[in-house]
Amino acid sequence: MANLDGIRNIGIIAHIDAGKTTTTERILYYTGKTHRLGEVDDGEATMDWMDQEQERGITITAAATTCYWRDHQINIIDTPGHVDFTAEVERSLRVLDGAVVIFSAVEGVEPQSETVWHQADRYRVPRFAYVNKLDRIGADFHGVLEEMKAKLGTIPLPLQLPVGSESELQGVVDLVEMREICWDQNDQGNTLLYSPIDAARVEEARKWRENLLDHLSHISDKLTELYLAGAEIPSAALRSAIRQGTLANKFTPVLCGASLRNMGVQPVLDGVVDFLPSPADLPPARGHHLKKNEDVEVPCTSEAFALGLVFKLQVNREAGNLCYVRMYSGKLKEGQTVYNISKKKRERINRLLRMHANHSQQLDQVGAGDIAAIIGLKTSQTGDTLGVEAFPILLEKMHFPEPVISVAIEPKTLSERKKLGEALETLALEDPTFSVKENEETGELIISGMGELHLDVLVTRIFREFKVEARVGKPQVSYRETIGAEVTHVEKYHRMIAGKEHSATITIQVKPQPRGQGNSFTNATERGALPDELAAAVERGVTAAFGSGVVYGYPALDISVSLLDAEYHQTTSTPIAFEAAGAMGFDAACRKANPILLEPIMAVDVLTPSEFLGEVISNLNARQGVIVNVESKPGADHVKAQAPLVAMFGFSTVLRSATQGRATFTMEFSHFAEKVGGFGG
Repeated sequence: MANLDGIRNIGIIAHIDAGKTTTTERILYYTGKTHRLGEVDDGEATMDWMDQEQERGITITAAATTCYWRDHQINIIDTPGHVDFTAEVERSLRVLDGAVVIFSAVEGVEPQSETVWHQADRYRVPRFAYVNKLDRIGADFHGVLEEMKAKLGTIPLPLQLPVGSESELQGVVDLVEMREICWDQNDQGNTLLYSPIDAARVEEARKWRENLLDHLSHISDKLTELYLAGAEIPSAALRSAIRQGTLANKFTPVLCGASLRNMGVQPVLDGVVDFLPSPADLPPARGHHLKKNEDVEVPCTSEAFALGLVFKLQVNREAGNLCYVRMYSGKLKEGQTVYNISKKKRERINRLLRMHANHSQQLDQVGAGDIAAIIGLKTSQTGDTLGVEAFPILLEKMHFPEPVISVAIEPKTLSERKKLGEALETLALEDPTFSVKENEETGELIISGMGELHLDVLVTRIFREFKVEARVGKPQVSYRETIGAEVTHVEKYHRMIAGKEHSATITIQVKPQPRGQGNSFTNATERGALPDELAAAVERGVTAAFGSGVVYGYPALDISVSLLDAEYHQTTSTPIAFEAAGAMGFDAACRKANPILLEPIMAVDVLTPSEFLGEVISNLNARQGVIVNVESKPGADHVKAQAPLVAMFGFSTVLRSATQGRATFTMEFSHFAEKVGGFGG
């Protein structure tokens, strides 16, 4: 089992097309995990092992792999850059200790880079940046540094400078060791060639070295003394100070290179070992002790009780469910029984695996701080905590955004219905942002996801992987409902069920809440007026009714419900009656409270060559888009807008034809707003 200080759990995160997978391929090659370089453009990347990933040239699932560098074990999660697969990034960040954020030297800080950066901020993940693609036309290293400051609110701290640029890129200046590094192109960049800094570049290198020392002197008093005394500063002391500042998120170290030309990758690996935290460097994980009903800290040690978080589930039809687990304390062994604390069920570990993309190696045990895949768990899902009954600590749950786009799907024949059901169940297990429900009125199966690409990928998997023949409808928007007025309503329920009388009378008040506040239920009856069991039944009824909406059956949002009064009879008042009264009362009150239809508004980011800017803006305006900001970059403009999702269907086709295929766009859910025209519009 690896020593804690020798483990690094890292993610490689960035915007689509910044070169994440290409960089990961180089890492696997230079660490000896693969013996030839796989290219995304050829559809041969090791980490993009799904058929669709190879066809589309994008990463869809976060693939996990392990490699070794300078006697350190590096567990890498290669995450998707496309906004539709944000759940994959989110669940990976939850279990990572550090991250390498890749920016393209041409496009700079792109929309999804910002999203991922803020997701990493939320989980306080220490990270460093790698500016890739410096060999491309339009590459601007210093421009990326300025954008990092302006858009991410961080202090970029260059540790390297590019030597040459675009097609003239030769290597980098190492500001820590004050030397130049080039890569031997005859052996695919395996050999690093070191040389003194060229006289033409010495002055600029000294200026940036001063900048480095200035920032590091705030971190280490020892460095400050050496700096003020004008003494030689050992590079080990510099690295130690860079590590301290990175772990405290005081600044972001920046490295640079061109992965496709095999330049800059080995220093990234050195950066992972030198600057990113081991599990021992991080504060203890926090969890909720179910027996003591209090939050507790979980120190990362293999000697304690076992505690791990399932952060990803992959269904393998031959081997069974593959649960990726990050261990926070203790250890798990092959063949042992483990307790699923979230589901309160015991499960057996059949096999423990160390994953390398879609290949694996068997393990006897996995200890604190490490990541492994478990085969044999039948009920465990993403976000579940595994441990022991004597130590029931629930680790913080993951949060996933609501799906905003739906399509109807139906099997072509009745015999395919069971196969389709099984396929949808499997996909919903794997992906928390994918949901399936049956429309009660029409009997249609409705599947929902994060965007057109997300659903397209899932539907393609249903056809190909699960070999189901099905018809798919046009994408539909997932609306929400709310209310615009405050209403108090008395609901009386009286039924004879199986010869027994069930009755309940309740007074409830419904009130609109500010947008984004969520739903709430309050028991405002006088203390003792209603037994707790019956008040809980009313809450159950109201909570269930939130999901079925007011007028059209869309989920209800931002409604506050208060139980003001209730009539209670010793003989006829039953939980069944009060639960039914809660649901029916909520429905009736909301129908009187000026129901409002809400639609999803999307944040749209378009990067377009400057000559097509007018065309892009008029296209967005025609789709009820509101332009929030237009930012000019050399040769391209970045348009930020907000538009209703319903108006954005087919936008990618229109954008391609309007800009000769040169513009790109991303779109993610922003908020719900009142639909113009309401229920009739």
